[in-house]
Amino acid sequence: NEKISASLTGGLFWVVIFFTAMSGLSRAFVSEEERGTALTLQLIAAPSTVFSGKLIFNIILVFAMNTVIAILYSAMFEAFVIQNFALFLTSFVFGNIGLAVSSTIIAAIIAKAGAKGTLYPVLSFPILLPLILTSVQLTLFAIDGISFERAKFELAIVVSYDVIMMTASYMLFDFIWKE
Repeated sequence: NEKISASLTGGLFWVVIFFTAMSGLSRAFVSEEERGTALTLQLIAAPSTVFSGKLIFNIILVFAMNTVIAILYSAMFEAFVIQNFALFLTSFVFGNIGLAVSSTIIAAIIAKAGAKGTLYPVLSFPILLPLILTSVQLTLFAIDGISFERAKFELAIVVSYDVIMMTASYMLFDFIWKE
């Protein structure tokens, strides 16, 4: 009859999201390589168009998966009670966008590698760690009912992470796609 603390549920929530993303988002570019259609796609479409399409799909997929996870998670754990829902929703949205952007560019990097299944989580973990840790902190703030004012530093980190990853991904994808 031991109860799980609210702080533990906030951390576990993002661990579940991380592992779900690792299993679901790694195939973004692998299917083209396995079917041999990557060269055709390179000839037909501009790199930014390909990346935008894959990114939009991954964002939709991440939000769909993680919304279901959030609903089931809150139903399963009594301690996962959000006091500041607006803060939780903001961290959830920006956390998922960062997760999708980072996962898309990492999937493009590993698409041509031999050991795709094991390489993806190994590359993703250090890149996603700042986002996950900050999202966990924001979730804990939302559980504790802390205001936006007190969470603005963490929100700035998550938004900055998203902007930096989005910018770097669009700048680097052309080189990754042509190699």
